[in-house]
Amino acid sequence: ILAASSLSCIGSKTWPPYDMIVISLSSSRITLQCWIILDLFLTIFCEPSYFEENIFGFLKTGYIFLNYSSLWFGAWLSVFYCIKVASFTQSFFIWLKLRIARLVPWMLLTSWLCSLAAAIPFAWDVYGVHENITAPSSMTNSSARRTTRKDRLDLFIYLWNASTALPLILSVVSSILLIGSLLIHTRRMQNNASGFGDPSLEAHMKAIKSVCSSLIFYVTYFIAFTFLLYNFFLRFSTPKSICIAVMAACPTGHSIVLIWSNPKFRELPARIWHHTNCSVR
Repeated sequence: ILAASSLSCIGSKTWPPYDMIVISLSSSRITLQCWIILDLFLTIFCEPSYFEENIFGFLKTGYIFLNYSSLWFGAWLSVFYCIKVASFTQSFFIWLKLRIARLVPWMLLTSWLCSLAAAIPFAWDVYGVHENITAPSSMTNSSARRTTRKDRLDLFIYLWNASTALPLILSVVSSILLIGSLLIHTRRMQNNASGFGDPSLEAHMKAIKSVCSSLIFYVTYFIAFTFLLYNFFLRFSTPKSICIAVMAACPTGHSIVLIWSNPKFRELPARIWHHTNCSVR
């Protein structure tokens, strides 16, 4: 997906808004997978004390930033699909449809800033907890002040991350609106006796399946990420392992849906395979 979208942007003065969103989404997911692998290797090969003191906070902050970025980009992709495909006649929707190409760069920039702002409190939390544990203090009042500070920081983190449900809301609302619009259009085509063999009707049904599949993967990923984020499960427990596996599988499933629904993404592997066979012969 990243290669196909990048090739279509090379040499063009203005990047298509769809390719900009897909490139951002693919890049964040690839970086996140590399980040998880790096975390795994450092956890295995580093001393536990050194890992907790010097590496854990950095890795956790980057992990939160990349996850939020992926959620935001996925939400904007759903919004873009809804604006470009759905046929609503409201003035605000028409205004968005005419200006979406100019809004996409600002949407992506806002996503990066929101993700960064959401990750910073976790860095404070990690280093603040470590400081509270390692800093010696024999006074009860000082310990109480640190506990109060930690409680306030936890409250701030929970309140701030409640706002991170915004990309989930955007994705769900956009997908539902798009599915509703496609269903209405499909019923009109059926009433006009187009028949199920009509290519346009089949394209609409395929689009509905793609949007539904993407929504399921997105919501599942968000739920698993939330469970891991707030430590609902014990470390190395079976439910936590399941959440990690789900978070690894959902981006893959969503990528397969994107490739299946977009001919441009299907053509590139076919061309690579064709050139490979020609070279071998």
